[in-house]
Amino acid sequence: MKAVVWHGLGDIRLDDVPEPKIQDPYDAIVRITTSAICGTDLHFVRGTMPGMQEGRILGHEAVGVVEEVGRGVRNLRPGDRVVVPSTVACGTCSYCRAGYYAQCDNANPGGSRAGTVFFGGPEAAGGLDGLQAEYARVPYAHVGLVPLPDTVDDAQAILLSDIYPTAWFGARLAEIGAGDTVAILGAGPIGQAAIACARLQGAGRIIVVDGVGDRLELARDQHAETVDFNAEDPVEAVLELTGGIGADRVVDAVGVDAQRPSRGPAVETLRDQGEQFEHERDEAAPESSPDGRTWVPGDAPTLAARWAVQMVAKAGTVGTVGVYPPQVQHYPFGEAFMKNLTLKMGNCNHRRHVPDLVSLVATGRLDPTPLITRWVGTEDALDAYRNFDRRASGWTKVVLGVADDGSVAPGLGEAAGTGAATTAGVQGGTQAE
Repeated sequence: MKAVVWHGLGDIRLDDVPEPKIQDPYDAIVRITTSAICGTDLHFVRGTMPGMQEGRILGHEAVGVVEEVGRGVRNLRPGDRVVVPSTVACGTCSYCRAGYYAQCDNANPGGSRAGTVFFGGPEAAGGLDGLQAEYARVPYAHVGLVPLPDTVDDAQAILLSDIYPTAWFGARLAEIGAGDTVAILGAGPIGQAAIACARLQGAGRIIVVDGVGDRLELARDQHAETVDFNAEDPVEAVLELTGGIGADRVVDAVGVDAQRPSRGPAVETLRDQGEQFEHERDEAAPESSPDGRTWVPGDAPTLAARWAVQMVAKAGTVGTVGVYPPQVQHYPFGEAFMKNLTLKMGNCNHRRHVPDLVSLVATGRLDPTPLITRWVGTEDALDAYRNFDRRASGWTKVVLGVADDGSVAPGLGEAAGTGAATTAGVQGGTQAE
């Protein structure tokens, strides 16, 4: 089968690889109809998340059709259409039963304290092959796979595999409630989805901070207030917009690959921190393999974390879902301590949130599809990776159409385009192809 495969830093390829097989009674084989590229995938290619094994299939987002199940999978059968949550969990340990699926005791071969397992990641994250392929093996399929009604099409469902659950989780971490003023750092896929999630959780105002023009435009399509950190100092802007108080809640949807402003007043504000950021980048990505402007690690690994602490109000809450791998060891704890902040962070407990999000889409409360700004075939995956990595205009969220058989085509979901909490306003503004 065809699959997107990691061979080294700056080196991914579209390879022919063996099809997966059932290895455990609780496995299922899923024929992938739709996959997607996530910012986390870029960490592996840039070098900001080490430990990848050569030959690993990438990707942790997918929609597909069950082809085969192990004898322990009693709730699914071949032909069932499903969405694959990005993280893997057993469903029986105390953490899974409490809803902390990302901290499952049994999924990681490294043991109960080894941490989150997800598809297409490094050995420390379970060493599982990913979902940017024609077929995938799904462990603990009886727990992980979430059935889909035909009223939810592939374009809607693929965003429920990781992007929307993570955004929903980030909003919950930030403790967003009725009337809150919320600042979202990052207008990439998670940040865009966080706008709708924050609104559904009761936010009164939503301010989005980024430095990429078309991503800010997509946020404005959702009627968020936007701040371009290349045009103004984002901390000062948020303080001005909030009467000097700061945002009640902040969601950090950026993580380790944060970029410094290239122009504007924030450049001068950060000038004295340049040496510190260089040190942090060397720690975060001790090895990298840039190709011109592609596969370049972020040049300010903790900048989003610093801005989050600075722009939140006293006694406010920061929810962090942007990825910070273990080698990132700097955080503005002193300032957070003196402001009495609540800090919450971590990997999304996908299986806890995916079923509810499927219901929100199926009933018409949420339509995530306008977030997809590029829809390409698997044969174009490598070019799509490069454009997404460079934050090229119109490449905010990239979906890979893997197969048509068994899929529900974009726009054919019963609630497509009708959700009150959508990722676009009435004028549209996406560039889906």
